[in-house]
Amino acid sequence: MASGAQSLTLPDGRALEFLTGGDEGGFPLAYHSGTPSAAVVDPLIWAAAERAGLHLVTYSRPGYGASTPRPVPDAWPVPIAADADDTAALLDHLGMGDFVTLGWSGGGPRALACAALLPGRCRAAATLAGVAPADSADWADGMGEENVRDFEAARQGRVSYGPIAAEQAADLATVTAADIVASMGDLVDEVDAAALSDEIGASVAASFNHAVAQGPGGMVEDTLQIVQPWGFDLASIAVPVAVWQGARDRMVPFAHGQWLADSIPGARAHLYDDEGHISLVAKIDEILADLRAIAGL
Repeated sequence: MASGAQSLTLPDGRALEFLTGGDEGGFPLAYHSGTPSAAVVDPLIWAAAERAGLHLVTYSRPGYGASTPRPVPDAWPVPIAADADDTAALLDHLGMGDFVTLGWSGGGPRALACAALLPGRCRAAATLAGVAPADSADWADGMGEENVRDFEAARQGRVSYGPIAAEQAADLATVTAADIVASMGDLVDEVDAAALSDEIGASVAASFNHAVAQGPGGMVEDTLQIVQPWGFDLASIAVPVAVWQGARDRMVPFAHGQWLADSIPGARAHLYDDEGHISLVAKIDEILADLRAIAGL
């Protein structure tokens, strides 16, 4: 379990590893990290949450970190909608009612699930370089070659993607801030490579290390969830949503942010020509201030 992490036993008996931070007296913020990732302290985001007056809550999704994997179905995985249930259970455990939510990268669909499925409780959501549904137009255009390979294999199922994930997990278990740029290959350009050279790189490496503590299982299910139907309708979202995306993103292409901004009713678009997947995180103070504003806080 990550340093400072706690564990919640869910109604189905699974353990959910979680962390809290930011302003302990602030308004609740459910933060969903990317794919792959796990609950580790990210000093940049933690400090920004405190400055924004937000009480941050984050957790390791099933199979990541110290969270119990969900039982593996015979065919496709439990849809992303189920992560909204885990989020609600964790907030209940912490005595938190209404909340706002932020999802980065593969965490973006989880934030949107909360917006769609917990509308009486989720006041607003934001996606930060969040992935769009796999059936959206031109989904893989502009992706780095590693992600194209991985998602193509994931579309074919566990048998195809499992060996790739196992190889990746072995590398992610020991990756450090010093070698993280090289490990990402075609997934970063010079903008994101520069962003990974500071504390962001150390936080991403630590999250990768902890994500694969149980092996590749969490990453396999997480990735399969992304390329399958999510279990909710984006058009049904009735709470405010902000979409943040950069055109220099090689992991989640710019078209994903454009598509989400066009497809989510009333979404507020923050689209940048000069930001990437990692560099955009440096705008976290602006992102959280905007999230508070659209939630009416």
